[in-house]
Amino acid sequence: MKLIFLGADHEVTGSCHYLEACGKHMLVDYGMEQGINVFENAPLPVSEAMIDYVFLTHAHVDHSGLLPLLYARGFRGQVYATEATADLCSIMLRDCAHIQMFEAEWKNRKAKRSESVEKIEPLYTMEDADGVIKRIVPCHYDREIEICDGVRIRFTDVGHLLGSASIEVWLEEGTVKKKLVFSGDLGNSNQPLLRDPIPTKQADYVIMESTYGDRLHSAERPDYVRELSAILKETFDRGGNVVIPSFAVGRTQEMLYFLRKIKVERLVEGHENFQVYVDSPLAVEATGIFQKNRMDCYDDEAREMVMEGINPLAFAGLKLAITSDESKEINFIDTPKVIISASGMCDAGRIRHHLKHNLWRPECTILFVGYQSVGTLGRALVEGAEEVRLFGEPIQVRAQIRTLTGMSGHADKNGLIAWVSAFEEKPKKVFVVHGEDSVCNAFAECLKIEYGQRAYAPYSGTVFDLASGKVEYEGLPIPIKKKAKPANGVFARLLASAQRLLALVQKSDGMANKDMGKFADQINALCDKWER
Repeated sequence: MKLIFLGADHEVTGSCHYLEACGKHMLVDYGMEQGINVFENAPLPVSEAMIDYVFLTHAHVDHSGLLPLLYARGFRGQVYATEATADLCSIMLRDCAHIQMFEAEWKNRKAKRSESVEKIEPLYTMEDADGVIKRIVPCHYDREIEICDGVRIRFTDVGHLLGSASIEVWLEEGTVKKKLVFSGDLGNSNQPLLRDPIPTKQADYVIMESTYGDRLHSAERPDYVRELSAILKETFDRGGNVVIPSFAVGRTQEMLYFLRKIKVERLVEGHENFQVYVDSPLAVEATGIFQKNRMDCYDDEAREMVMEGINPLAFAGLKLAITSDESKEINFIDTPKVIISASGMCDAGRIRHHLKHNLWRPECTILFVGYQSVGTLGRALVEGAEEVRLFGEPIQVRAQIRTLTGMSGHADKNGLIAWVSAFEEKPKKVFVVHGEDSVCNAFAECLKIEYGQRAYAPYSGTVFDLASGKVEYEGLPIPIKKKAKPANGVFARLLASAQRLLALVQKSDGMANKDMGKFADQINALCDKWER
């Protein structure tokens, strides 16, 4: 029984953990890195084709975004996720594939103009996204699921995103029985729409996030509606727009919930009929998925509204921009308005166009409502950048840059401690992951010194033997070097096929198969032909 740490170790994004038990190879999350990452990630210890199962905590790209790449390189197993996560992945992974393909096409056009002969291939394609989406198995919360002999799992709501979950994993191999709990991303308490995190009572080993392990949210629940109303009025009085870079899934729906209340209660005096534009096809689709899963995932307040026939995410003056033409038209409308657009960290998507049109205008406000990773455009703006580059053009930052205080989908330090302290017996080990380098270390030390937990913050590549309870190999903090260009094109497809073939051959070891010898002869004949 092994647990290997691969991604989001002393870093915030790119979550990935590998489990080997009961003759199976399993991953918990397979996320994409975002922003600046400091350390090299260890590679998968087996080929992608040998992975049997993926257990997915939630749909955010830093937890799910490399699943299509896993499929492209030969994975044909099953992905287990909650029903809402499965629904969200069906749109988010396709959106990721679209971005990968669009950026590759754009780079190739640019290379053509500079007479470069090297062709850029996307990290993965829409076919890869569709392929892995078909392998997702939707699961209910709070039900034990037998994956195979010796492996069971259960999803528990942790209130971070629609469908988000911690995952309990029971492993039984011979006489050895172990239970692991992966926290996923733990939600902030008292957030709109979603329930508060539900704790778990027992585990041998806990793998938990620490994103906000060094900070506290306000002791009192922030009055988001009052604060947002004041920002809207100040900006509209100046004749400006309020531009909200927002994650298409989760944060956009929370903002719609607040804006509905502001509109219904007419809280922006003199501008009661202001328009709200949601300029993100992904956000529009995600909002529909929120509605579909409202009875399973909403909190009591939101469900009560639904039972009364009220849509908590809709109101008069809400406009949805789907096409690129509809998006462009928004910036030619003179009246003050709210523009909600993705991405939330301003590194891609339509929000960059709206920033180009509004950042230089002192009457406008850019309102940040979510975490901004180091190295992103959003982080630069929040930290006071006076000039940024958009589409190759320098843009002066004259708009007001504001942050909605306390707006976070992540539990703070107290929330994290409350969750891990809810275990009836202290786990044998608490592995602290998914936080910036200094935060992981500080939070692990806090758990050890102040709460008596056996906490440890592993680096990528660390191998832990679950049966003996000992570290088998200690990962090292290896700074990122310039990466070699990945194999692409036909060669990459050939390599992926060969890896998949090798995995199938290894799985067939010891099995009687009359076609195996014939197949081996065919492969050798093909190799002889190529060598000539």
